[in-house]
Amino acid sequence: MSGAAQPIEGQRALVTGGAGTIGSAVVDQLLAAGAAEVVVLDNFVRGRRENLADASAAAGDRLTVVEGDIDDRALLAELTRGTDLVFHLAALRITQCAEQPRLALECLVDGTFNIIEASVEAGVKKVVASSSASVYGLAEEFPTTERHHPYNNDTFYGAAKAFNEGMLRSFKAMHDLDYVALRYFNVYGPRMDAHGKYTEVLIRWMERIADGRPPLIFGDGAQTMDFVHVHDIARANVLAARADVTDRVYNIAGAEETSLKGLALALLSAMDSDLPLEHGPEREVNGVTRRLADISAAARDLGWKPEIGLEDGLRGLVRWWVGLGAEAAEAVR
Repeated sequence: MSGAAQPIEGQRALVTGGAGTIGSAVVDQLLAAGAAEVVVLDNFVRGRRENLADASAAAGDRLTVVEGDIDDRALLAELTRGTDLVFHLAALRITQCAEQPRLALECLVDGTFNIIEASVEAGVKKVVASSSASVYGLAEEFPTTERHHPYNNDTFYGAAKAFNEGMLRSFKAMHDLDYVALRYFNVYGPRMDAHGKYTEVLIRWMERIADGRPPLIFGDGAQTMDFVHVHDIARANVLAARADVTDRVYNIAGAEETSLKGLALALLSAMDSDLPLEHGPEREVNGVTRRLADISAAARDLGWKPEIGLEDGLRGLVRWWVGLGAEAAEAVR
């Protein structure tokens, strides 16, 4: 693996999906780490220009924002030329993949192939790609290591992410393209999509609590998740670029199991609310009833561990969300 370590300082980086929740946090940390130039490619279907406002103000001409799509091979050839690092985060939501599988194929699979191909042709030194815990489906072992099989996944999103990992592995074998893929577990934090069709449950719950209504849980709330803050994920991306590792996949998670009911109670506490919980009829969203990651490999190889606990992370999320509402109110005055 010698030679796979890549510095951030003085390097040119391309971030696909860089205006999204995770992508914009990666942009912030790349600029803070001394990247010479960061180029963001985003089609702004999910990403928001406001997510890059602070980075734009601080970085000046070190940040370039390009509106475009990863299906545009000519554009990718142009943007990867002279690029040292590619951080590939552009994707669709898991729910949209289920509703529009052909679009998901074109974006998650074909689009990722375009990124990898362009990176090889341009001589990119390393690709850091976003994968997902969805590749496991409902795991059979907890905590779940990266060696766990992917055969329990039944989502198109998870299938696409597993295939993307396979593509990266094959391009390493064929063209010696250095890469690291990061399997994110349950992501939360500032800049979550507060307005879109596929808005996360935390946003819906905050809206209800602010209106004086209890957070609504469908079912008994026993389903568990493993939450990881977006700033911790962004730090994992930077460390993966810097680490002398290649051809590897890592779990990125909090390594703590939190039930849906426990999450709702934690959010109520973060919002200083004494509202009760409300339960609705069971809804079958997917078959994943439990998640808990083993993150020892990331700790060993990348020097990464989560630094933001759920309690502090939720309070930060609430502060951001309250500020978002204040900004919207000010804009209509």
